[in-house]
Amino acid sequence: MAACIRRSDMQANPDGGKHRTKQPTNSMTTGAADAGRSPLPDPPYWQGAAVVGLYRLGFLVLLILAWFWASQSVQRNIIPTPWATAEAAVKLIGEGRLPDALLSSLSVYFSGYLAAAICAIPIGLLMGAMRPVGKTLDVFVFALSATPRVAFIPLIIVLLGLGPQAKIFVVFLGAVMPIIINTYAGVLAADDELIEMARSVGAGKGRIFLRIVLPGALPFVVVGLRIGATIGLINTVVAELYTAVTGLGGLLAVYGNTFRMAEYFVIVLTLALIGVVVTEILRLIETRLGRWRQRS
Repeated sequence: MAACIRRSDMQANPDGGKHRTKQPTNSMTTGAADAGRSPLPDPPYWQGAAVVGLYRLGFLVLLILAWFWASQSVQRNIIPTPWATAEAAVKLIGEGRLPDALLSSLSVYFSGYLAAAICAIPIGLLMGAMRPVGKTLDVFVFALSATPRVAFIPLIIVLLGLGPQAKIFVVFLGAVMPIIINTYAGVLAADDELIEMARSVGAGKGRIFLRIVLPGALPFVVVGLRIGATIGLINTVVAELYTAVTGLGGLLAVYGNTFRMAEYFVIVLTLALIGVVVTEILRLIETRLGRWRQRS
């Protein structure tokens, strides 16, 4: 029987098993080899930052050229030239008006914004971690977020007067809502499958929150801080316009009402510069927190 089986095998393969099946084509082999190779290394960070910086510088030059063209095309004294605005800035700094107003506005802005962040982040985390609390409060949070903050200013003035406390509270109201909402959304967006896997290996609630929920919510929290920073800066100017006319908002009102447009543009550009600086600081914080998030 075994001899018959060997004879049939020899007939099926006359080469006695020495002939082997053809290997896959060269293209398939090459593709597999290419897939195993390591990708090209990313360029150093400083090179990417330098390219972005050049792009931004080029775009800034275009904006200045467009500004100069608009100052020459529009009716006189409506849009000042960049050179006239620079001269006005030097004058305001030399007289001390701009530094004093900047210090006053920054003290109001950062006081209200930091108070909002300190209060809003724990509230958002609590709403997300304890679902009954979140479902109870989210309707009221969304309603307050949709209400214009200007509507509260007369009541705030009656309760707190026209001093810095009223301005700080207006900034607080503007910044606190976006931070709460984004923090709450970040906790709710936690990966349920990852949480179940952690529970299956015996991880407790505290460890799950610190290792999974909190790192996953960090991008949402930073977005809320950015939005809160922007709205807080806007509310700083609004508070200074509606209460005691001081700070950068007060200078805006004075120069706008007297049509001193060069000085007016200096204040507008100063507010824009504050927004850029705060945004870049928050971006740096996001990068540092992202490294901790990856380690977690």
